[in-house]
Amino acid sequence: MGRTLENKQEIVADLKETLSESTLALVIEYQGLTVAEISDLRRRLRPTGTVCKVTKNTLMGIAIRDDEKWQALSDLLKGSSAFLLVKEDFSGAIKAYQDFQKVTKKTELRGGVLEGRLLKEPDVKALGDLPSKEQLMGQIAGAINALATKIAVGINEVPGGLARALQAVADKENGGSDSAS
Repeated sequence: MGRTLENKQEIVADLKETLSESTLALVIEYQGLTVAEISDLRRRLRPTGTVCKVTKNTLMGIAIRDDEKWQALSDLLKGSSAFLLVKEDFSGAIKAYQDFQKVTKKTELRGGVLEGRLLKEPDVKALGDLPSKEQLMGQIAGAINALATKIAVGINEVPGGLARALQAVADKENGGSDSAS
């Protein structure tokens, strides 16, 4: 008897730890998925740094009980739940799940929680449409490069103008001194 209680405590501690590192939690109804399909889902999610936990709702309920950031999840704890705990790459994780869903047609996204707020399926879909962190970084880098190019071109033009201005001053002074001699 004590062993199962200890086991449950370990599961809850593990859930709490994973949640503490996550920024988004998605809950899917996974009834009817085979072990192989769940493994496939985990494999698809791995590159996004997302963990898929298949656990009892009661244990997840205990894990989030004293955590304001995740309490909204309690509204989604019903039926057969698998939890996709996303660290950062929301859009990558959501797209990976959507691709998996298209293939199996067995799961259903119940919703999620982000920053303490409950998300319905359309909200999650909208999140999935956002650019990934890599894409954003690329866009920002592109913007910085474009700006750097403009600045470089501007700086290159300055010395030419400066040189001409200095030359004009030098000519005037030289001209002035020539006429004095």
